[in-house]
Parts: sequence; C-alpha cells; structure tokens
Amino acid sequence: MPGGEYGELGASLPAIASLNASYSTSMSIPSPYLFVPPAERKVISDVRRTFCLFVTFDLLFISLLWIIELNITNNIWTSLGNEVIRYHFRSSFFDIFLLAIFRFLCLQVGYAAFRLKHWWVIAITTLVTTVFLVVKVIVSNLLSQNAFGYVLPITSFVVAWLETWFLDFKVLTQEADDERAYLAAVNAACERAPMIYPRAVSDGQFYSPPESVAGSEEDLDEEGLGRRAVTTQEKEYVRQGREALSVVEQILAQEDGWKFEKNNDMGDSVYTLEIPFHGKTFILKAFMQCPAELVYQEVILQPEKMVQWNKTVSACQILQRVDDNTLISYDVSAGAAGGVVSARDFVNVRRVERKRDCYLSAGMATDHDAKPPCGRYVRGENGPGGFVVLKSSSNPSVCTFIWVLNTDLKGRLPRYLIHQSLAATMFEFMSHLRQRIADLRPSLRSHHHT
Repeated sequence: MPGGEYGELGASLPAIASLNASYSTSMSIPSPYLFVPPAERKVISDVRRTFCLFVTFDLLFISLLWIIELNITNNIWTSLGNEVIRYHFRSSFFDIFLLAIFRFLCLQVGYAAFRLKHWWVIAITTLVTTVFLVVKVIVSNLLSQNAFGYVLPITSFVVAWLETWFLDFKVLTQEADDERAYLAAVNAACERAPMIYPRAVSDGQFYSPPESVAGSEEDLDEEGLGRRAVTTQEKEYVRQGREALSVVEQILAQEDGWKFEKNNDMGDSVYTLEIPFHGKTFILKAFMQCPAELVYQEVILQPEKMVQWNKTVSACQILQRVDDNTLISYDVSAGAAGGVVSARDFVNVRRVERKRDCYLSAGMATDHDAKPPCGRYVRGENGPGGFVVLKSSSNPSVCTFIWVLNTDLKGRLPRYLIHQSLAATMFEFMSHLRQRIADLRPSLRSHHHT
C-alpha cells in the first residue's frame, strides 16, 4: 500500500495524551479573548497626532531660522523690507518661509481637519517643495550670501521628505492595520463569540468536530502518561497551551476568510487573516509528497533538532516539559531580509496533540525564569499560532502542512518590511523542510528493507 513503509514510523511515535480534548475544554476556560468589546475609537490616532505635531515643528523651525537670518546683516525691520517689500527671487529667503506655510496649511487641513487616508496631499506638497528649492538653488545667489544660503534650503528639503516618509510608512500603514483589527473586533463582539468566531465546518474541513470530554480540567491532567502539571505556574502553562490550540483550530475552521498574499514555484501559498487584539496572522499552506508522520516527527515531535536542517532558526532549547502535551521552548531566529531584520529570541509554551486525521502543535509567548530577556537579542513575542499536519484520507504517502504564524518582532522596524520578511521566511522554511524530507527518505527505506 502507498506509504506503507512508514506505517511502523507512525506506530512508533510517542503517544500524545488528551486526544481531542483541547477544543472543548479550552472553550470553558476563562479567556482574555472571549467577549471583549472593542474600545471606543479615538477621533485622531496617536500616530497621526504625532505627524501633525511634526508638521507644526516644520513651520516653527523654518520660521526660527528665517528670523535668525534676518538679524545677521541688518536689524530685523530693515531686512524685512529688503526681503518682503522689495522681494526678489534670487536674493530673498521669504519665499522659503512661505513654502513652509504652504506645507503646514495643506497638511494640517488634509490630515488633521479632514483626516484623509491617502498620500496625494503630501505628494503635492513634497513635489512643489522639491521643484521650487531645486530651481531656487540653481538660479539664485543665496549660496554666496551667508551660511543660511545653505541651511534654509537644505533644512526645508529634508524636513519635507521626512514628513512624506513618516506619513506613508508609519501613519497610513499603522492606521490601516488598526482599522482592520477594530472592524474584526466589532464583528466578534456583535456575534458574542470567541476571538475568532467559529462557523459551520464543511465536509471538506480537515478535522472532524471535537469530541466532548467529561470531567474537569483537573481530570484531564490525570489522563497523561505519567507527567502532569502540579504547581500553579505549570497549570497556567497548560491553560495557555490549550488556549493557543483553540485559537489555531478556529483559524483553520475559517479558511474561506483567509486573504491570499503570494505563492512560490512549489505551489506553497501564504495567506493572512486579521485577528482582533493580535493583528495580522500569516498562514502558510503546502502540499507535501511524504507521509504526515514524517513531517510530524521532524517539525512537531523534535523541535530541538530543527536547527540541524532549518536555517531560519539558529537555536532551540526545551526549557521544561510541563506534562505529556505541554512544553516550554526557547527559540532564536536567524536574521532576515538580508540582515535588515536582526535575530530575535522567543520563549513559547507549546501544546502538542495527535488526532485521528491530523497532528497539531500550537503555542504562544510566555515567561520562564530560565530565560529572562537579555541584551544580546531583541525579545520577540508570538501570538497564538503553530503547525498542523493533515493526513490524506485517500493517499497515506502525501499530506498537507499548515503553519499559522502571529508574531511581533518588537524593535523599530517598518511593518511592511516585517510582513515581507515573514512571508519570505515561511517559504524558506518550506524549502529546508523539503530538503530534510528528501535526505531522510533513503535512510528510512534502507532501514525498512533491512
């Protein structure tokens, strides 16, 4: 039978306790994701208010420089008469001051009064400023007068482009992300559902409805194969793991709502989904030409050995095994985006479960005394996410691999750069995983024949 040579591998994998228990139990656990109404929205966002403040600074700074320039050669009234009343394009700085007023009025009216969400206003102000200053520097004799012949044009040019960068890469990007998260939170609150409200599961879904389990949370701890949570902290780790698994299952149940982002030559696809209170979640879906048990062994069962073949991770250490399903891991990611995104470290709680037709590993950020934040790495923070390996009902020699990734890399990186690097990292991971599977297959076949 196809895939039969891997049958012993699947049978030899360590048993995972509490099968099919996570979903039903986690729904009864008090959760910060359940029934949280969205906060009242601000009239103007914090990042937009900062932008408007910077535009005001632009006007005041250029005005201050111009006033200083007026007092260098003559008294201020004589200089005002020369530059304003007897204005001449080649010798006066008055037009640079008017240019600052032009930028201030256009940007404040557009982005403070009307709260526009498009870049066309600042594109006009920056274009006008750039063209005017270039022409003025070429045809005027300001550079021969004093130091302000250099300072005023250069300062005006730099500040105008800083405003453009701040609006395009900070204000509009962050407000778009906040808008999507807010709308998702409103929908979730209106439906009176969990963070990702479940919909009816179609016949094509990859897992069957969760089975109900009798007993309390303490009863579930007794189902382990010997190791179970004892202390309050260990029980909290178990709760976090179950909660992460519940969120991942709900994300998977809403595949119709995933937004396609990009794919690669291998047919792997990356999707995104906005999650209330966590922002954008990336979802990789790939078809694997190998049994599900093989991927489960390499990706889920032995995370500490992943550094041997996965170049996107430079270190992985198991800090604590809480119970038969829950562990705490410390991971260090390799740099991304050509070194622009430096290495990050993470402390995660992981919940592993094996069901009839799939293997799941879900986790989220947590704290552990063995690995406090250190100065060597920026400590990242993962939201609910994990790995899912889906068996094929018709062909046991193939499977579907899904990676749900929700992460905050911290630091001061532009969001667009983070999003691009995450998708690229997911594709790179799949390349390393396929190479690992290809390397393992000959040894597994020879062992089977032996």
